[in-house]
Amino acid sequence: MNKIDTYRHKGMRQKLVDQIRGKGIEDERILKAIGKIPRHFFMDEAFVEKAYEDKAFPIGKGQTISQPYTVAFQTHLLRVGYGDKILEIGTGSGYQACVLAEMGANVYTIERHRSLSASAKKLLVHLGYKVRCIYGDGFLGYPPFAPYDKILITAAAPEIPKALLEQLKVGGCMVVPKDENGKQRMLRITKTNVNDYTTEPFDYFQFVPMLKGKE
Repeated sequence: MNKIDTYRHKGMRQKLVDQIRGKGIEDERILKAIGKIPRHFFMDEAFVEKAYEDKAFPIGKGQTISQPYTVAFQTHLLRVGYGDKILEIGTGSGYQACVLAEMGANVYTIERHRSLSASAKKLLVHLGYKVRCIYGDGFLGYPPFAPYDKILITAAAPEIPKALLEQLKVGGCMVVPKDENGKQRMLRITKTNVNDYTTEPFDYFQFVPMLKGKE
């Protein structure tokens, strides 16, 4: 895998970190992770020069690598603790999973596109991160390693999947962009006991849709 991280890339990453900090992200662990991870590794060669703009870009299969601020915001809402077992729905490029792993989480990530799952796994291994990449249907979660401390959905959910709520540990939380007539309201859902949940609404974002099945 012939990918190079230069001093120029590191400088552009630091400017990106400063931008994200200026938008209100204060958790230094998140900022440090974004400052360390070479985002351009996760993108098509055609977009490498734009890798450190605070924007989303296509990665194929109708998917995108999320805007860095969105990654930081979702990570902030997740309240990542060292050693947390986190299930991510929507691996995509693998960038968000990499941020979580860099922060010390044990990450399980599901992708419905076989090729994206395979390429993300290859890159994460190359970078030295131990992330379990699963090819499957995110609506079903991944029961073998449940319950999870945290669950993160990185696509616009038409509804909150029941299977994911069941796989969330009591006291744990799920961060999900819930679709509301074409806009996505970011929610944090905390499981207070086996059958009860509290929901906190946050800002609106834009995500590709979460789809059932796998391809």
